[in-house]
Amino acid sequence: MDIADLPIPPDLAAGYTRQGITELYPPQADCVEAGLFQGKNLLIAIPTASGKTLVAEMAMHNQVRQGGKCLYIVPLRALASEKYEEFSGKGLRVGIATGDLDRRDDYLGRNDIIVATSEKVDSLLRNRAPWLSEITLLVLDEIHLIDDPSRGATIEMVIAKLRHRNPGMQIIGLSATIGNPGDLAGWLDAALVESDWRPVDLREGVFFQDGIHFADHDREVARQSKYEDLDLVLDTVADGGQCLVFVSSRRNAEAFAKRAASGLKLTNPTLAGYADKIRSSASTDMGKTLAACVAQGAAFHHAGLAREERQIVEAGFREGEIKVISSTPTLAAGLNLPARRVIVRDYLRFNAGVGMAPIPVREYRQMAGRAGRPHLDPYGEAVLIAKSEEMVGELFDCYIDAPAEDIRSQCANEAVLCTHILSLIATGFARERGEVLEFMDRTFYAHSGENPRALARAVDRVLEFLREAEMITEVGEWLEPTEYGSLVSRLYVNPMSAEIIVSVMTRQKGYTDIGLLQLLCSTPDMLTLYVRRNDAYLLDRFLTDHLDDLWMEIPWDAGEEFERSLKTALLLSDWADEVGEDTICERYNVGPGDIYGAVDSVAWLVHASRHLARLFAPHLESPIGEMELRVKHGIKKELLPLIRLRGIGRVRARRLFNNNLGSLEALRAAGPEKVGKVIGQKIAAQVFEQLEGVRDEIEEASEEQSTLFRFGGAKE
Repeated sequence: MDIADLPIPPDLAAGYTRQGITELYPPQADCVEAGLFQGKNLLIAIPTASGKTLVAEMAMHNQVRQGGKCLYIVPLRALASEKYEEFSGKGLRVGIATGDLDRRDDYLGRNDIIVATSEKVDSLLRNRAPWLSEITLLVLDEIHLIDDPSRGATIEMVIAKLRHRNPGMQIIGLSATIGNPGDLAGWLDAALVESDWRPVDLREGVFFQDGIHFADHDREVARQSKYEDLDLVLDTVADGGQCLVFVSSRRNAEAFAKRAASGLKLTNPTLAGYADKIRSSASTDMGKTLAACVAQGAAFHHAGLAREERQIVEAGFREGEIKVISSTPTLAAGLNLPARRVIVRDYLRFNAGVGMAPIPVREYRQMAGRAGRPHLDPYGEAVLIAKSEEMVGELFDCYIDAPAEDIRSQCANEAVLCTHILSLIATGFARERGEVLEFMDRTFYAHSGENPRALARAVDRVLEFLREAEMITEVGEWLEPTEYGSLVSRLYVNPMSAEIIVSVMTRQKGYTDIGLLQLLCSTPDMLTLYVRRNDAYLLDRFLTDHLDDLWMEIPWDAGEEFERSLKTALLLSDWADEVGEDTICERYNVGPGDIYGAVDSVAWLVHASRHLARLFAPHLESPIGEMELRVKHGIKKELLPLIRLRGIGRVRARRLFNNNLGSLEALRAAGPEKVGKVIGQKIAAQVFEQLEGVRDEIEEASEEQSTLFRFGGAKE
């Protein structure tokens, strides 16, 4: 089926032609025949690199030509950025939404395509963004993540809400790994497009001793070292390919990258340039190690790296200069980094309460699907490593020949259900118990034939919790959100988290930074750091010296959850006290990415706590508002006047303060030339433009209005 014959804009077709795309792959043609351009719902379950995104893009352009608006939902922020870049510059207005979770972002409605995470779309629904009613095409990338315990229920409820609001909307679900695609297609009222076709042949095998055993042949691999995984990499690179190596932990990823770098020993100016970029901004030993590995053609990739470091590694791999990346499975979650050979070295992973357990088949398939670079590789290989001859057959049975697991709804989880039922009531989707149950009947959970009585009992327990928490009132059968309940729903915090926060704040007479942070780190909304054996001294010393600063009483049976909340709170406290990244990473055994992840999570909870304090504990609103800015920027209180200036971050603010320029008045008195010597003339010019604006506001504002509050933009 030729691109030129499709009902897509000529400019888009011409762009595809310039990329060498003149005809559709067979699965893409199947999508067209199934009604892609006639507004039919489709569930597209085809392998990685078979062109799912192009199918969705063509459908979106077709919808916009007919006056429609498209919403493209992804599971990860990084994937949202990747898709935003991919869709931009092709004749349509493209927007991206991944930010603050209590804003309607009405400006997004001006776009033809909006790329957003599922959590952001859920928050937009709660805050009644008007443009959502204009959506005519909903694309759901990685739709199999409905099965994910942490975000699956949100994806499912977002789909149900949007279908309820826009019943004529076209839906396109995309996935490479679904064990029961027919069930999901049935729920979506979608035609199922299923195929095993790939543009690059995928060969799956098991390495043992001196060769890879495939189903129909064996391939010898020259042994050049003591390590099987390294020999597989060296074999691939010698043949002109690149490798992805999936391992079970960050430590293993870093260890293998060092081993691979030592084995490859590549040197060229491009690799040296990548390494210099990483080294120039690296403030931790991890960053310096990464730079050393990259200089020799290897890298590691995991959530502990800073975003800039991950971007450099990804760019170097896409350009073909970095030959091998060792990674935790996060890399398989959607980022487009194909390789000639994928090595799934570790197929056992530690799970709390279980110990070492086999990874799911679906996860193996996500990793294996990265093998084979279209237009670059004649084939792709996915290789598991066996420790014994008996294991060769077991790995074929358990992974290569095994079907992916069925996906199951996560909507019966009461902790998750609580936030979504409050949202249904607060936004008017349901106002009686019967309407709540009726709405839940539209979910994948109900369609799958799961236990309806169990769901009804869970709904009743959630409604009882919301009544007791005074987030809803019930008059007869009528359910109404209270001011508290509406606020919690708009703020996008778990009602259970809100109750913990409010119950502690209303009993608290004084304020301490660590008291607030440890409280927030004790809520279900906060992901906390693992506690290692060598953390015990740090935690015990803090409790000995500062026990009275905590707001929450320590339970007599305090265990790992308390220790994790305290460790995370102490890290965040250090961040807000301007402790350096290198010191924090060493003190808490984390990477820069862990710091930013914790800051990102807690910043939102501090923001929500300020609003909750305004309602229930006004005496805490001001100090919590200060902490909101401090934790966001990583600054001490004395830098608050400066951080509100655009272009001034924690480093420049500290430099100004240390030069006796710690207030707006001091900046004005010093003048642009002196300030420019401290932070650079260009930034100084921007600062003084803002200072003039502040002066105008002061002259017009009444005396009781805070200059700093008006100027900087506290988030409202």
